Amino acid sequence: MSEGRYSDSNFGGKGIGSGSGSLRPSSSALDSGPSPWLQQQQKGANRSKWLIWGAVFGVVGLAIVGIVVGVVVSKNNSKSSSSSSSSGVIKQTDPNDPSTFVKDSRLHQSFYGMAYTPKDSQLPGCGNKLADVITDVQLMSQLTKRIRLYGSDCNQTALVLEAIKRTKVDMEVFLGNYPVPTDGGEAYRRQRDAMKEAIKTYGTDHIAGVTVGNEFYAQVSFPYDIPSYLNANGATDANSATGDTGAALLIANIDDTRQMLADLSLSKTLPVGTSDAGSYFNTKVLEAVDYGMANVHPWFANVSAEQSAAWTANFFQEVDVAAASALSNNPKMYIAETGWPTDSSDAGNANNGASPASVAGLQTFMDTFVCQANTNGTGYFFFEFFDEPWKDAQFGGVEGWWGLFTSDRKLKNITIPTCTAP
Repeated sequence: MSEGRYSDSNFGGKGIGSGSGSLRPSSSALDSGPSPWLQQQQKGANRSKWLIWGAVFGVVGLAIVGIVVGVVVSKNNSKSSSSSSSSGVIKQTDPNDPSTFVKDSRLHQSFYGMAYTPKDSQLPGCGNKLADVITDVQLMSQLTKRIRLYGSDCNQTALVLEAIKRTKVDMEVFLGNYPVPTDGGEAYRRQRDAMKEAIKTYGTDHIAGVTVGNEFYAQVSFPYDIPSYLNANGATDANSATGDTGAALLIANIDDTRQMLADLSLSKTLPVGTSDAGSYFNTKVLEAVDYGMANVHPWFANVSAEQSAAWTANFFQEVDVAAASALSNNPKMYIAETGWPTDSSDAGNANNGASPASVAGLQTFMDTFVCQANTNGTGYFFFEFFDEPWKDAQFGGVEGWWGLFTSDRKLKNITIPTCTAP
């Protein structure tokens, strides 16, 4: 999300994020018991990974050679590290076993869910590392039992599922696939195929659902600042004729995902949903899914920190839950993103007209939202796990400063609520 791109009615989300850090586990931690998927990727480590993206407002060209391979576990690389998987961020009783990590007394499983994308999971770089994801999962598992991914590029799906396997934590993941509205379905198919391979390898024990679409309709969607369907077609209403034309494209992806899952003959049925900014859901799309995820950000509604929790709850109920409840399929609704920025890269965006971007504001929002949402049975994914330097570099303002942790995984000067999430 970037300043000036959202109207007050949108309160939109941020899309594909990434974290930071360059922490690696010890050689034995990485080399012990690799899955068949990882072994296969080692053999194909030298394949071409060039991904060519062109995005010029309204025209997005997408060319890809091969499927991006992001998980490469080589003995040569892992031997260069003799420390634990967290390099000091996380302590392990057995440095070779990520499941023996020592819990941080400051952290509590207070959050229903957490929004997350591994560091360097953006095309074309795909520099994400299993070691980093293991550390992230070790930390996030102390905050929540659920995480939400935005996409499947750069093998995010397999990285996260492998990290859960190695850490042996009780977590489940909402997988993501973000179709690009203007590329003829190429991004969707690429991610679908990567997701399919990961599911075939890891099964569904730790998968909660599959989300198809991320800000497909919101004014400008992530990743890469590409135009949303409405933006690319000069429209603003998700339920206009133009919006319904876009719905046919997105529903085709949703139906195709259901077929992909059915073809796998899975032991459990996975729900399929979609995600968009809070007031940008198309009715036909909601009728085609099992769940919807709504980005609801009080900061972009110019609401004060003190009023932010109440505003978020009211907006979500009155706009998103009400819309879903009116439909015969009554899709389950979640808050896909909500949070509070702690800083701004420039003075002009340091406040929203009501409150500043600050650690104190984040604390106020957590104190008034988290436990209350848990009690009310609201499913939400807190935005977000850690700060994202790439967003700060690309967009400035508050974009890179929404994390509970800094980009190097240090907990900010906050107190995590002590209530227990369902």
